[in-house]
Amino acid sequence: MTALIDRWRLFSLREFTIHRGRTIASVTVMAVSAAFLVSVFGIFGSLTGSVDRLVGGLAGNAALEVTGVTDSGFPASIRDDIATAPGVAAAVPMVRTQIDSDGGPLLLLGADASATALGSDLQQAVEEQLAAFVSAMNGVLVGPGVGATTGDTIRLGSHQVTVAGVIHGGTAARLNEGHYILTSLAVAQQVTGHVGRLDSVMIVAAPHTDSKALREAVDRTVNGRALVAEPSVRAVQTGNGVRILQYMTLMGAALAFIVAAFLIYTTMTMAIAQRRPTISMLRAIGGRRRTIVADLLTESAVIGLIGGAVGSVIGIAFGRTAIGTLPVALMQSVEARTVYSLPLYAIPLAIGAAVCTSVAASAVAAYQVYKVSPIEALAPVGASVADQVRPWLRLAAICVTVGGLTVSIVLVVLRLGNFLWSGVALSMFFGAGIALCFASIGGLVRVAAWAARRFGRAGELAAATLERAPRRVWATMMTVFMAVTVTITITGANNDLLNSVRSSLGAVGDVDVWVASHPPEQFPTSALPSDLPAEVAALPGVAHVTEGQLAYATLGDEKVILYGLDHGSVSPMYQALDPQVRADVVAGHGMVLSRDLSRTLGVGVGDELPIRTPRGLQRIRVLGVVSYFSALTGTAGIGLNQMRDWFDRPGATLLQVDGAPGVDKAQLLASIRQASPSEVHVYSGAESLAGVEGAIRQGMAVANAVWVIVVLIAAIALLNTLTLSVLERRREIGVLRAMGASRRVTLRMVLAEAAGIGVVGGGLGLLFGVASQYFFDSVTPDIMNIDVAYTPSAMVLVFAAAAIGLSLLGSIPPAVRASRLNIIEAVSIE
Repeated sequence: MTALIDRWRLFSLREFTIHRGRTIASVTVMAVSAAFLVSVFGIFGSLTGSVDRLVGGLAGNAALEVTGVTDSGFPASIRDDIATAPGVAAAVPMVRTQIDSDGGPLLLLGADASATALGSDLQQAVEEQLAAFVSAMNGVLVGPGVGATTGDTIRLGSHQVTVAGVIHGGTAARLNEGHYILTSLAVAQQVTGHVGRLDSVMIVAAPHTDSKALREAVDRTVNGRALVAEPSVRAVQTGNGVRILQYMTLMGAALAFIVAAFLIYTTMTMAIAQRRPTISMLRAIGGRRRTIVADLLTESAVIGLIGGAVGSVIGIAFGRTAIGTLPVALMQSVEARTVYSLPLYAIPLAIGAAVCTSVAASAVAAYQVYKVSPIEALAPVGASVADQVRPWLRLAAICVTVGGLTVSIVLVVLRLGNFLWSGVALSMFFGAGIALCFASIGGLVRVAAWAARRFGRAGELAAATLERAPRRVWATMMTVFMAVTVTITITGANNDLLNSVRSSLGAVGDVDVWVASHPPEQFPTSALPSDLPAEVAALPGVAHVTEGQLAYATLGDEKVILYGLDHGSVSPMYQALDPQVRADVVAGHGMVLSRDLSRTLGVGVGDELPIRTPRGLQRIRVLGVVSYFSALTGTAGIGLNQMRDWFDRPGATLLQVDGAPGVDKAQLLASIRQASPSEVHVYSGAESLAGVEGAIRQGMAVANAVWVIVVLIAAIALLNTLTLSVLERRREIGVLRAMGASRRVTLRMVLAEAAGIGVVGGGLGLLFGVASQYFFDSVTPDIMNIDVAYTPSAMVLVFAAAAIGLSLLGSIPPAVRASRLNIIEAVSIE
């Protein structure tokens, strides 16, 4: 142990302090990668965790929950049936929904006296203020987050209620972060307009009741009129609804670690090159190679540990900020107020990933300690056998390339429609590209040397330097390659996706005026005033009004968006169908599913699908499966009248208004807005399309963050590698300067080296980036459930040129350092 501490103090710690810039760069890239991973875990852990805490606080000791298939709930008579089912000790009816108020959306909770059987977080608070609560007309109890005081009158929807008390202290005050309203069942039903209806029934099991038997008994009683599941199913559905975004961000975090690994490899190569004399001396006096390598890997582990720890702290801050930037349409389906909550596994996993990445990358570089003899290690410069790639490694790389491409292409052709397999296909494709570059390492270095020689005499010296360290040059080249590839892939695929979404929603933008219960970037799931369609249709300049509905619904076990379609609808769910199928869907003869929902439910065209409705289990035939960019886990469409009848949802949630020929659209918009209540949203087709695009761009912000991180790491890697090149050749540069070489020649030599790396890395990234963009577009239908057309762009040339510019920019500090070397110190460096 003493020897270990002495070696660490004399060698490792000394290296950390002397080469602070290199250490800081390594820690920085690992910190950035770890921060990204922690922020991803924090975002999605917060979403599911917030719902889970809310459910746990309300459910208490409930074993099961019966919930409505849509937000219209189910008849209250079902609760009476449940109460008589075998094994049910208590069936607690509840109204539980988001409602608009002057202070923003609040969670409205309505329950009766039977709620005491739950033993929930609210029970003690209600008992303490029961007298005041009962004595107030239309009285409510409010959480501390509402900001109201006893006696205040607050608006809930279109109703006014009186605050009978404010709940303070304990777990009840923390429920949904205090942003909730608690009232009697009758008041809640009146405020929501759902008199005689419930959103939920919490079921407390009788003692010694078998959970499976209880579930079967309640299922028989409910008979398909509602969803029967454990209370935690709400958190599961929330997690499923955001899994697309979660998948994309985790892929981005993995990519950041891969690029960071290249930088760690070049950094460790730099450390080993500078410590060759020390390493050779240790080996000459009997030091074991295993001990030397272990010390080097320990250094890299410390770097990964520090970087992971620092990144975890940064990631927590990023995660807190990012929660507020998630797409509004995505957050609309989350009933709980989302509060930042980091899962326990996030920080250990991020630190572990940073340490493993750092050690794995360093192990590849440290392997040269085994291959270089002490005599060779004493040489300050020159080619090393450690830099040569053996034939069997090239053959293995070729096999990996062929295998990776084969697997990725097969997975795309099979169209498995699974996030995991899509991720495997993308990973195999990128891995095959890197393996191919490794197999071509000799040729790539020669091309880089050829490019450097275009700079004249200084370029000849740069070319000799590049050829002397092929592995290090290849690793640096790969950072440029990855930066360009990721940039082209992300920006190109994002543009292709936006164009495809815009194309599929083109008819939405052509509508003259939309009238909806929510703004254009959200799903209009709340009912409009019942007389509004007739009033709008009677306005001057209105030719036709098409009614429609949207609702969150549960099909199978999945939470989906359900459309109610009518003749003339411009919804892509309707427009993608043949005219006869459209008529059949509107007439109630069948339904249409998005492709992802079809795969999830395991049904196709012609199959019969059972659907729970408040009127009981219904069976409907699938008439069409369409490509549709859907939120949550899918989208379904049925006839509007059928939706109104089956799910007890009268009226409409949006109106599609077509103006008469020649009408002034701006004037029409203004007149409809004036005739509509203030809580109703009126906007043009262009605004509707812009709202959808804006929501998609919010989701793409994570992908853009990946791009920025990769480019940042690439710039640091270039700076490190070129600095290494200068440090390794201090004596050589000093001799050149002593022989009469000017500072300008020295400066151009380093810039030529960077240009050679940038040209080849950028060119490879350009070619592979275009291919990966096409490949990504081919996989996108399995991820985003929409067919994406590949569109090449001239911007790829700009990105490739930017990579070369990045290389030159990263070379400026070491180039200036080389030109300013003191000749005497450089010559006597050994």
